Amino acid sequence: MFLPHPQLISLMQMWSARAAGILLYIMVLSLLSGISRMASDNNPVIYDYSPYFLVYKDGSVKRLKAEEQTPPGLDPLTNVDSKDIRISADVSARIYLPAININSTSTKLSLILYFRGGGFCIFSSASPIVHRHLNGLAAVSSSIILSVDYRRAPEHHIPVQYDDCWAALEWVASHRSDVEPWLLDHADYDRVYLAGGNIVHNLAMRVGSQGMISSYSLKLAGTILLDPYFWGKNLTASEKAADPVLRKKLDQLWGMICPESTAGNDDPRVNPLAVGAPSLADLGCTRMLLCTSEKDAMRDRALMYYEALTKSSGWRGTAELYEAAGEDHEYYLNHPDSNSTAMLRARIAAFLT
Repeated sequence: MFLPHPQLISLMQMWSARAAGILLYIMVLSLLSGISRMASDNNPVIYDYSPYFLVYKDGSVKRLKAEEQTPPGLDPLTNVDSKDIRISADVSARIYLPAININSTSTKLSLILYFRGGGFCIFSSASPIVHRHLNGLAAVSSSIILSVDYRRAPEHHIPVQYDDCWAALEWVASHRSDVEPWLLDHADYDRVYLAGGNIVHNLAMRVGSQGMISSYSLKLAGTILLDPYFWGKNLTASEKAADPVLRKKLDQLWGMICPESTAGNDDPRVNPLAVGAPSLADLGCTRMLLCTSEKDAMRDRALMYYEALTKSSGWRGTAELYEAAGEDHEYYLNHPDSNSTAMLRARIAAFLT
């Protein structure tokens, strides 16, 4: 009868124990995987805005990548200085000051309150493409720019963004002694402009309805709409021609950032021409520069807005239309050194004078 050597018995026992450990490890992994699948099934992704973020059924948001941040300071290319300031507990801003001509009879400059795009969801005042664009715009237009950092969707739903931007406008208009010295020393409060997209329209409507101009010694000299985010339930020709993936994301954007809206994509805040929307005659400004891009999916909406504003709304103001030939949405951020961007900045500068 064969009897295993004692060392062989020990080795077999060790292998048996190791195999049991491996088996247990596999079982645990399988169990955890099952739990993960169950959790995923119970809380699926309902909005996929890769590569930026995912939104889950329970409302949680997962940002997919760290965002680059550019610090403020003197820009050697434009000689524009900038710094970050705090407006309230929830709202901050980056302020841009171009080089002051010491030989000028006046150091007072136009003031632009700038509200970045990104569908309310991405970018900040410190984003490299936003920072670079505003350095260039401040230099070309010789204006002070206050780039407002509102709380972003989808973590914060509409109307938080409008309210944050309104708070920034009130802060500027108040002329309080604790307002930023660059504004007190150099801003011309008779030449205050709002620049951006959807937010600008909604703030201008609020100025018109709430009478901010009469409440503060502030003159809203004009608004500058830049590739505004307008949408609607009935698609336009430019929206139908857009890339299907882009069109889907744009079509579901308002429902994601404003889930409480009962009107959906015909909410007047995203579709100012919807049935029952407040009249554009109530806009709280008398001058507007509407800028759109030939290849922008939302181009038709901008043109429809311009037509309604100038021909049928009863608005007592003057509007100018500028279209960038051959360009897509927010080209001025993606191609800051292009001829088209230079032309846009020059057009804005001319509007400010």
